[in-house]
Amino acid sequence: MSTRSLLKVLVLIGLVFVCVGYPNSGAAQGLEELSFPKKLKLAKVGDEDAQMAVARHYEVGNKVKRSRLEAAKWYRLAMDQGNVEAQLRLARLVHQGGDGLKQDLIMAAQLYREAAEVGNVEAQNWLGYCYQHGIGVEASDQSAFEWYRQSADAGFAPAQNNLGLMYLTGKGTERSLLRAFENFERSANLGDHWGLNNLGGMYEMGWGVAKDTRRALEFYGRAVEAGNKPAQDNFARLSAIVEGRPLPPATVATTQIKPAAAPAGTLQQATPPTVFTPDSETHQE
Repeated sequence: MSTRSLLKVLVLIGLVFVCVGYPNSGAAQGLEELSFPKKLKLAKVGDEDAQMAVARHYEVGNKVKRSRLEAAKWYRLAMDQGNVEAQLRLARLVHQGGDGLKQDLIMAAQLYREAAEVGNVEAQNWLGYCYQHGIGVEASDQSAFEWYRQSADAGFAPAQNNLGLMYLTGKGTERSLLRAFENFERSANLGDHWGLNNLGGMYEMGWGVAKDTRRALEFYGRAVEAGNKPAQDNFARLSAIVEGRPLPPATVATTQIKPAAAPAGTLQQATPPTVFTPDSETHQE
């Protein structure tokens, strides 16, 4: 075969590979554009992305009747193909239970662990939460601290807030108001509404930073704008104090955290800010 003929054959082969490997973009539909029945058809033949999409439809009740049981089934299939995000979503479902799905805290913790060990930062945060509260595992503040730290160091804002709370209360580590402040600040800088609220509390109390009422109100206000309802109480209360008005009644049930590491005298303040730890019901999904 001549060189020219060989080149022609290679060009033809190359065109075949291009056509097979890269379908006409104008004719191709993105998965998100497909109808639910088409996604389901793809999911049934093993398409991992379609399995994830179908699971999300069932999880939130989008175009189908909500069913955590069905969602868990499809997340499990995607997880079996190595999808770590599917493993996290399955863990969240069995952690909560409901809609026909039995709650299984031990399984949830195990799924969090497996996803956390391969670097999923949200799973690391939830595994820390499980250790902190003894959910599916034996409670261990030290283990909670370590998993929060890993997630926080990877840049996950909720974990940075949780790590700040561990430093604030001295759980799993030595109490440090400065490190608590630093972690709340990291979380707040990423827009986490709990981090914003808690950073406001640090400024109000002068814990780990110079007391600054103006900054406290600023961060409480930003937390309110980000959707943190308890921050509304903190903002309203501190505003009333600054303006000399009667204190407004709280609108939500609260739990106050008063760290023993706080400087002498600060705990005598009559109306300390409320600092919250997000739980499985309040944490953003």
